[in-house]
Amino acid sequence: MALSGAFKLFNAENDVVKNIRSTISSGIWSSGVNTLSTAYSQSAQSSSTGLYFYDAYKTDPASDSEAEIQYSVTYGHIYGSGSKGTRGSATGNRASAAIHAQLVNLVLGPNVDKFTYAGDTSSVHFYAISLKRARMRERLDPGNWELWLDSGANQVKLIDDSGATTNPSTGIGGRVFNVVSGSIQTGTTVTKTAAASQAGGGIGLFYPDLGLIVLNAAQMDSLVADITTVTTSDTNGDNSHKLLDSIIQGGKFQARREERLSSTHFFCRAGNKEFNFSNNPTFFTASDGTFTNATFFKDPKTYITTVGLYNDSNELLAVAKLSQPVLKSYSREALIKVKLDF
Repeated sequence: MALSGAFKLFNAENDVVKNIRSTISSGIWSSGVNTLSTAYSQSAQSSSTGLYFYDAYKTDPASDSEAEIQYSVTYGHIYGSGSKGTRGSATGNRASAAIHAQLVNLVLGPNVDKFTYAGDTSSVHFYAISLKRARMRERLDPGNWELWLDSGANQVKLIDDSGATTNPSTGIGGRVFNVVSGSIQTGTTVTKTAAASQAGGGIGLFYPDLGLIVLNAAQMDSLVADITTVTTSDTNGDNSHKLLDSIIQGGKFQARREERLSSTHFFCRAGNKEFNFSNNPTFFTASDGTFTNATFFKDPKTYITTVGLYNDSNELLAVAKLSQPVLKSYSREALIKVKLDF
């Protein structure tokens, strides 16, 4: 610790507390907001990466050169249906098959070729929403996201069932919860059993540690009026854009991220006879070295505004700024806690 150009060693046993762990939750979208009520896509994607996925922006990339991607939506089919190309063909790249293989390998691992939803229902195709790593940081916060899908006169509202699940399933993709109908405000009474009883099986699966929401394509066709999944072979069905349009028109994608922090607390102690003088040239007169303020004679005073943490080589490692100056004198001591998060 350094104050006023002087150094004071920490007592490692009494002044430093390490490895204090905590979990914080914050808004996941750009600028730390919780809810996206509008989102934008980029028209240039439709003829390039749009064959595989579409990105969603918080601001319009056509007018904002610094627009940031918030999430991406995609569609996968085990046989490549809904995209151009056929097996063995020299034309078309069967984008939906590539997406299907990529996500299945990432989330489910080897020897598993389909997602299985509540009710033990599997499907050869799916929709997926993947949040950007820069937005998610460590993980999505279970129970703190809500997605509205436009369905004509109504809206389909989706959340996860973490509030009704005390022991979630885990796998290669980490924890997994069911996607169910409901809202954060009212909570949900939908359990895994209830999700399984839905016609067509569960609505989807939520992987908070991957920032991934997988939606049962059959359920999307059933629940969302504006989504009619094209499953014809060698045909560009532009299915991903149908889901993105439904999200944008739904007008609400609320989510929060969760981070685990490891903190070290430094207790910086200034005794009554310490740090009562300043190296500031205005503290003394230049002519004879007396106090500029005559009242400081035998009772000098300083104001602590900044604390610096140094290593053994006197190299400055961290600086802490106080919210307001702290008066220091022979009759006053100071205890300042500096917290470093990792």
